[in-house]
Amino acid sequence: MIPRTILESASIKELYRFMIENRLSRKALFSIVGRRLYRELVVENSDGRPRRVQELKHAYMMALFHGFDRAMTRGYVSKSVTERLLETVLENVIVNEKNPVGPGEHPLLLVVSPTGRCNIACEGCYAASDTDGGPGLSFEIFDRIVTEKRELWDSHLTIVSGGEPFLWRDAGRGLLDLAERHSTEFFMVYTNGTLITDDVARRMGELGNISPALSLEGFEEETDERRGPGVFKKILEAFENLRRHGVPFGVSVTPTRKNWDVVTSDRFIDFCFDAQGAVYAWCFQYMPIGSRPDLDLMLTPENRLEMLRRTNHLVRDKKVLFADFWNSGIVSYGCISAGRPGGQLYIDWNGDVMPCVFVPYAVDNIHSVFERGGNLNTLLDAPFFRRIRAWQDAYGFTQPAVKVQNWLRPCPIRDDFEYLRKAALETNARPTNRAAADALRDTDFRRQMVENAERYGCMSVRVWEREFAEPPAEKP
Repeated sequence: MIPRTILESASIKELYRFMIENRLSRKALFSIVGRRLYRELVVENSDGRPRRVQELKHAYMMALFHGFDRAMTRGYVSKSVTERLLETVLENVIVNEKNPVGPGEHPLLLVVSPTGRCNIACEGCYAASDTDGGPGLSFEIFDRIVTEKRELWDSHLTIVSGGEPFLWRDAGRGLLDLAERHSTEFFMVYTNGTLITDDVARRMGELGNISPALSLEGFEEETDERRGPGVFKKILEAFENLRRHGVPFGVSVTPTRKNWDVVTSDRFIDFCFDAQGAVYAWCFQYMPIGSRPDLDLMLTPENRLEMLRRTNHLVRDKKVLFADFWNSGIVSYGCISAGRPGGQLYIDWNGDVMPCVFVPYAVDNIHSVFERGGNLNTLLDAPFFRRIRAWQDAYGFTQPAVKVQNWLRPCPIRDDFEYLRKAALETNARPTNRAAADALRDTDFRRQMVENAERYGCMSVRVWEREFAEPPAEKP
């Protein structure tokens, strides 16, 4: 029996806590949480977003709740993790009681790559990682970044990438030591999974504020082809270690023209979510940046549109959180880079500050900013960032629902390369590697990027208008 006070007046956080602690009531409470979120997102819709966009966002949020529910039911979530999820992720990230559905005034998160070192070599790595990878961030600098983010932006979510994050160490301390120091922060870590031993998983389960996303390219054949022989089996061992110690985890996939059909298949999704116990999946379509960029690995517009259909099927029908960095741009209200409210920015192992991991043009360096007496807010005023945010705003982020443009093509570097190129050149944004510099000058690269985007735009706009765009108001 569910108490009437819980049903009528509880916050979503209180509802979810009650649901966790009372398994027999979980199904009923899921229905209550779902209705409450639907009312806030779709019915009230205080930010005035397109209604069908809000309906899809509701489906994504419920898929995430279902993912954690499946993991808890199977005993894959430790008590420490449960408490951190309630106190940090649910309260401050997913359902902020001060601003439950809107983006807020500041970035929601930071992406930090503390090291460029990696113990494997993947074809077309976006980060251009290698076994050397440069000096890496100091523990002191990474600690200050996380502290300022929380104090200045009230942000409690840090995404850690690389390189391989579990290789990062400074003065005898590593990523788990940083997580222990920041117990009110939740860290999602993109990792190749090969270093998640039983001891590492045990400590993550005790800390309760880390969720790793392990990289897969498909099944064993696809994964080992790109990441090296034996990597797939090491990932399966990591999955087992994480389940044993109650650490919720996800998978991260990079669809290319070679493997997109596999990683979006029901068979692969069932393997990840049902057989292995993943809670979520992040999908990053191959981008021709980083080491040895190859335009032939990019998805065709037809591939990308079919992936959109499959992604929405997985979220709506199978109730699994499979989020595609581009195709799911609908639910984030377009591009989230360059320090947009509710968005993100990126700091790499050299301290270079970029709009996101897929835009390799630096606006400043965090070491220089701190030496000048600045802080994270200093970064937001960079001219390159302002130009990107102006593009985001005009495209739909600050527009009324009826004027939102096609959020199925939400990315300035991928879907409006000429604008991004001019913005980088005119604001003197600094390429962070040779390939990024070449992309600004290479006329053939420019032509192919523009043509690919235009062709996808012509195909996707029909889907946008039919399935997501806000219909114009009827004339009286």
